[in-house]
Amino acid sequence: MRQTMERKPDWLRISLNTGEEYKELKKMMRGRKLHSVCEEAKCPNIYECWSQRTATFMILGSICTRACRFCAVTSGLPTELDLEEPMHVAESVRDMGLKHVVITSVARDDLNDHGASMFAATIQAVRELNPLTNVEVLIPDLGGEPERIKVVLDAKPDVLNHNLETVARLSDKVRAKAKYDRSLSVLRQAKELRPGQTTKSGIMVGLGETKEELIQAMKDLHEAGVDIITIGQYLQPTLKHIQLQRYYTPEEFAELKEEGLRIGFAHVESGPLVRSSYHAHEQAEHAKNRQQTPVAE
Repeated sequence: MRQTMERKPDWLRISLNTGEEYKELKKMMRGRKLHSVCEEAKCPNIYECWSQRTATFMILGSICTRACRFCAVTSGLPTELDLEEPMHVAESVRDMGLKHVVITSVARDDLNDHGASMFAATIQAVRELNPLTNVEVLIPDLGGEPERIKVVLDAKPDVLNHNLETVARLSDKVRAKAKYDRSLSVLRQAKELRPGQTTKSGIMVGLGETKEELIQAMKDLHEAGVDIITIGQYLQPTLKHIQLQRYYTPEEFAELKEEGLRIGFAHVESGPLVRSSYHAHEQAEHAKNRQQTPVAE
């Protein structure tokens, strides 16, 4: 049976704001030969975020060594590293006047350290030029190796994010080379290696998971010490990608948020268009405030 792309419901309609702020940021990205996950992953929030001068920088090139079935980022054989990339990111953060920056990357299984040292160098460069900017990193699993995770943590990011993406039963089908338990291990190790580190993870819905499986994944993340969780709708990039099973309603996302707060997360961002970096600054601030608020006896 031939697969077709299902029509999006009204609550997933996106306003295309391609004003001067959007055009200026796009010109800056091209001028410094930078990549953004906003573009590469076809994020639905790019027009809103770029018009507000916020972006997620993608380091280590634009070609991923993995081919996850949900992801629109190009996969294949990566090119050489740009050793000036950390400074280019730092300069862009300065020019944009960002209070909170998110730095992510493609998976680079071809590198000895899977790119950990470039994450550290980028964090350090951003801090040198932007001492008041909060730095969030969204890392691949780095092979689950503690020494690689420690390299990133030693650079002291404000938030360390690694996405679980989906429930245990669907993980091998959805994610190339990544493992459900390894992702939980990465998040758990972050807390063990740097006590007090704020950690974050994200899950997509609409891939055929059950509510019970979703709740279990949330519980698994909480047990791994995760502070912030994001829950968003999977949007099938092309017919070649894993097939969307269904759209969740805004009411269902609200229920998942309540469930996450009951489980004990410091902050839950849940909605049809939510992505890891969407309103990232507000997510971190809400989590910090909640962590500092005494629990009533």
